[in-house]
Amino acid sequence: MPPSVAAALAEALSLVLPSWCAGCDAPGAAVCDACRAALAPRPRRRELAGGLVVASALPFDGAVARAVRALKEEGRTELARPLGTALDAALRTIAPAGDVAVVAVPSSRAGMRRRGYAPAALIARAAGRRPLGLLRVAGRAGDQRGLSREERRRNVEGTLRARPCAGVRVVLVDDVVTTGATLVEAARALRAAGAIVVGAATVAATPRRAL
Repeated sequence: MPPSVAAALAEALSLVLPSWCAGCDAPGAAVCDACRAALAPRPRRRELAGGLVVASALPFDGAVARAVRALKEEGRTELARPLGTALDAALRTIAPAGDVAVVAVPSSRAGMRRRGYAPAALIARAAGRRPLGLLRVAGRAGDQRGLSREERRRNVEGTLRARPCAGVRVVLVDDVVTTGATLVEAARALRAAGAIVVGAATVAATPRRAL
């Protein structure tokens, strides 16, 4: 089943089945009023290796972390809309004029098989953007959990490839940035293909890494 069809079916089911808040488990809306307030974007910037600047709308903790995990691991694609609002704010911090192409960091092959959709691209579309499919997974990275910054960099090195895109100005998007190793690898692949990488934007950043 194509990823777009799988995502559409998951979202349609979420509208007819009983729902609960992804942030606090309260019955009712997918995001309650209190958790929606926690999802209100407040972008902050940091610089990654190679001078790549990333803006993140929210800290990855509490209701934000639970909402992101629910979208990624529980198939709750209705959460793409509030998370997309946050991503849009981060994107505007990096490219206020909006005159750049958006490129989502692709999911691993295993992630696509498990979910049927790519979270970063889904959130970008919910933010009103049309991400270009310039990146593809070209190698398998191990589990990033528990790895140091340098170990994460080595783990993802060479795992992404980009289609030829000489002179195209792009902003990378992803759901969460931790050490930034994946975003740096994505930027490397795009630059090798000729793109001009303006920066990156994410929904959230892990608290210990956010500025």
